[in-house]
Amino acid sequence: MKAILMTGAGGPEVLQLADVPMPELPSPSHIRVKLRAAGVNPVDTKLRKGGVPALPAILGCDGAGVVESVGAAVTRFKPGDEVFFFHGGIGGEPGNYAEYTVIHADYAAARPAGLAMNEAAALPLVWITAWESLLDRAQLKAGETVLIHAAAGGVGHVAVQLAKHLGARVAVTVSGPDKAAFVRQLGADKIIDYRTEDFVAAAQDWTGGQGVDVVFDTVGGDTFCRSFAAARVYGRVVTLLQTACEAADMKTARSRNQSIHYELMLTPMQLGMHEVRVKQREMLEAASALIEAGKLKVTVSRTLPLEQATEAHRLIEAGHVSGKVVLEI
Repeated sequence: MKAILMTGAGGPEVLQLADVPMPELPSPSHIRVKLRAAGVNPVDTKLRKGGVPALPAILGCDGAGVVESVGAAVTRFKPGDEVFFFHGGIGGEPGNYAEYTVIHADYAAARPAGLAMNEAAALPLVWITAWESLLDRAQLKAGETVLIHAAAGGVGHVAVQLAKHLGARVAVTVSGPDKAAFVRQLGADKIIDYRTEDFVAAAQDWTGGQGVDVVFDTVGGDTFCRSFAAARVYGRVVTLLQTACEAADMKTARSRNQSIHYELMLTPMQLGMHEVRVKQREMLEAASALIEAGKLKVTVSRTLPLEQATEAHRLIEAGHVSGKVVLEI
C-alpha cells in the first residue's frame, strides 16, 4: 500500500511517499480500514520536527474510511461500514497518512450521516480536545462566560460551537475580519481582534469588570500568561500548551484563587488507557448526534491528496488557517 513515511526529524521534506506492507489485524478485536481521509494537526508537525521513537514512521492520528475486514471478536462493525476515529500516528502504532490502517474496534465510531469523509477525518482530535477542556477540565456550565483564544482554528472553531451548545456566553480572539465573520457564524457573542484590541481589557469590559468564568487557551506563551487577568476571581484557565510565566502573572492567578488546568488528549493513547479511549470514542458519538441534529459542523479549509502531505504541513506551520487541513486518500 501507499503511505507517507517520516524518514527522520526535520522539515516537511522528511515526509516521503513510499510502498509499505499492508497492516495485518493484531488481535481478534481489531478492524482494518481502507482510509479515505486523514486529518492534519499541529501535533503532526511537532512530531515531525522533534522526532519519534522509531523510524520510519507514519504520522496522522485522525482518520476516516471504510471497514475492509474485521477480527473474529468484533461485533460493532462489519465490512463496508464507514467509520472515523482518533488512533496512532504519535510514535507507537502507525498513523493515517496511508491507504490502510488497523484499529481496535472499540475506538472507532460510525461516520455520522451527512458528514463527508474529509470532514469526519478532520473532527476527532479537535473535538475530543474541546470536550475534555471545556467539560472535563473547566466544567463549563450554562450561563457562564468563556473566552476562547484562536477561535477560528481547528480546536477553537469546534470549541465555540460546543460552548454555545452548553449554554455559555462566548467571547473569542481572532485576527482579521474574515476570521471574525467565520466565528460570528458559529455563534460567538463577543469578537476580539487581538491585533488591534487588548483582549484582557475587552474581556473585562464585556463582563462588567468581573472577568470571564473560563479561559480556553490554544495559543500558549504570553497569551496564556495574560489570560489570568481576563478571568474572574475563582475563574478557571485551561491550556493546551507547556507554560512558563512571569511571577507577576502567576501572582494574579494566585491572588484571584484561579485554577489552572492542562489538557493533552493524547495521554490515554500514549499510556494505553483502554477505558478512557472508549470514553473518547463516546465523545465522537456525541459529536455525531449533534452533527445529525444540525448543531455542529467542522470546517475543512483545504483538502490535499495524500502525496502532498509536505504541503499540508507547510500550511499548518504557516498558521492563519481557519478550520482544518485534510489529506484525501
